[in-house]
Amino acid sequence: MTLLALSSLTVRLGARAVVDGVDLTVSEGEFVGLLGPNGAGKTTLLRAALGLERFAGASDLAALPPAARARRAAFLPQRREIAWPMPVEAVVALARPRDPGAVDRVIARLELEPLRRRIATELSGGEQARVLIARALAQEAPLLIADEPTAGLDPAAQLGVMEVFAGLASAGGAVIASLHDPGLAVRHCSRLVVLDRGRVAADGPPAVVLTDELLARVFGIRAWRAETPEGPVFQPIGRVPR
Repeated sequence: MTLLALSSLTVRLGARAVVDGVDLTVSEGEFVGLLGPNGAGKTTLLRAALGLERFAGASDLAALPPAARARRAAFLPQRREIAWPMPVEAVVALARPRDPGAVDRVIARLELEPLRRRIATELSGGEQARVLIARALAQEAPLLIADEPTAGLDPAAQLGVMEVFAGLASAGGAVIASLHDPGLAVRHCSRLVVLDRGRVAADGPPAVVLTDELLARVFGIRAWRAETPEGPVFQPIGRVPR
């Protein structure tokens, strides 16, 4: 089942197309990593898909009424600040105030039990980020749209979040997440979509998408990669002129 369908999606800032004619579908079972250099249009694309930016073209998600949209998709924005001096469990429960079971499940899944009764505004930035990820997951929508979900997290927390997202997809949901770490994306995503200057430069399995030519042309890097008993490893090792 398709959970997100975009057709010729275009967002303009003045005369410039920040997102330029993007066609994209995300289906059940997929963990889609949205990659691209700074300014490629990743955040704008995700926000437009949700109807949070004015756009031309079509997004089946943005076309839904707000309540139906919230049942279809949860959104984790790039800016993650907690303004409310309340316990962690209360912040997570904002997504499901009438379902304490959902709150318990996501707190356990993100290993937040030791923080459960701590005041959220007193946590570190990385801990607050995990709390807000938990709040998005507590919505239990079939589609999760996440903008740089691993930013500000330590390596163990990054791996934990990516494992949770991959688990959501393998259980029949879907995730599309903008990411800046291709190593994490290669290890955990089932599919990569690369944006370059607002357009889709590549779309497919990680091993097919991240060619030497694309890495040099879009990201200006060289990379070392290997298949290991613990899965694929991808490490940028140098810059190349674009």
